[in-house]
Amino acid sequence: MDSKSIRTKHKQYMLPAVANYYEEPVVLHEGKGSRITDLDGKSYLDFFGGILTVSVGHSNDRVNAAVSAQLKRLSHVSTLYPTVPMVELAEKLVAVAPGQLKKAFFTASGTEADETAVMLAQVATGNQELVALRHGYSGRSLLAQSLTAHSNYRAVPTQVAAVKHALSPYCYRCPLKLDPKSCGTACAKDLEELIRTTTTGRIAGMLAEPIQGVGGFITPPREYFEIASAIIRKYGGVMIIDEVQTGFGRTGKMWGAQQYGVDPDIMTMAKGIANGLPLAATLCTPVIADAFKSSTISTFGGNPLSCAAAGAVLEEIEENDLVENAAKRGEELREGLVRLQRKHPKMIGDVRGMGLMQALELVVDETTQDRTPNPRATLQLFEETKKRGLLIGKGGLYGNTIRIAPPLNITASEIQEGLKAIEESFAAMGAP
Repeated sequence: MDSKSIRTKHKQYMLPAVANYYEEPVVLHEGKGSRITDLDGKSYLDFFGGILTVSVGHSNDRVNAAVSAQLKRLSHVSTLYPTVPMVELAEKLVAVAPGQLKKAFFTASGTEADETAVMLAQVATGNQELVALRHGYSGRSLLAQSLTAHSNYRAVPTQVAAVKHALSPYCYRCPLKLDPKSCGTACAKDLEELIRTTTTGRIAGMLAEPIQGVGGFITPPREYFEIASAIIRKYGGVMIIDEVQTGFGRTGKMWGAQQYGVDPDIMTMAKGIANGLPLAATLCTPVIADAFKSSTISTFGGNPLSCAAAGAVLEEIEENDLVENAAKRGEELREGLVRLQRKHPKMIGDVRGMGLMQALELVVDETTQDRTPNPRATLQLFEETKKRGLLIGKGGLYGNTIRIAPPLNITASEIQEGLKAIEESFAAMGAP
């Protein structure tokens, strides 16, 4: 079977909404480390890591061995029974978690983790209304769709009236039309008026990503979360930090929240937690955990196979200093992207991100301050990098942001290889 036949069957049997990258989608077949090969034998350097999910590289030996050994022992029992992999993983997670996060609950996806977090916040505070951020993405469920503030990913209108959306700390496109250098982080301070004018004045909390992933790697100012958390707690709420994309060393620290010096009351995670196996976790403080009195279950949460994989991921990160590697390789990646911006100042409007979570926002003409989104250039760059054996991601409300997030164990030479491919691609586009 070749790539062409798979593309044909995909179109025939999958929902049309299941879109693919590229004019002619790449049918990926095998991977090792930062390399992945399609069904026709062409090799690619992976600069997107399965949407920030393949955290320690494709087919990681340690992860594979852990899953294989667990599969021979026990594959599934649900949360009705304690298992060694689940309990050991919970212990490891709370050991590296920030603040007082000492209790864990496992589910199968980031959507479920966010659902759990909101429920915990509402039960613990006795309040119902919740603040989320514009440009944020929380998943596919009814609540998650209401939390998501990105029209491209909202199939149905808002169903949960308790969700209120605050201004995004999107400095490049400041929603308040202010200068980020002198605005005093006005978008964070606006949370107080939002709460006082659109809620009962008592809220369950705020759910926010340290860096907005689907939103296009929107990176808040360093002081944003300190201001925001103080306001949220003033009005009875708790801080829910969504680490689905930023967690496990991605930003150059173990958790994105640590980049902002804020301790969450509840924290969610998924994607990179198990290197591609389905798993998510919601961590919270003991006080919040104890407030939840109802019985609950997650059929696939804490699955022994996924938990074994996640345990191996944490070991791999720690023993190989992958958080530090993400920071160092991230600096090299950022430096290369800034050089590209200087070379193509018209098209590359913004470079942003932290660690191995970097983005380029493409516009019509930054040199004249014409920041009209340029999704056409984004698609062109995709096709050119594909020709040169490089896989990248995209995002943002306008579809004009390039998202770069390779595995945490990517090497310095692979960073330079990827940057060279991007540079050659811009040149092939005739980018000014």
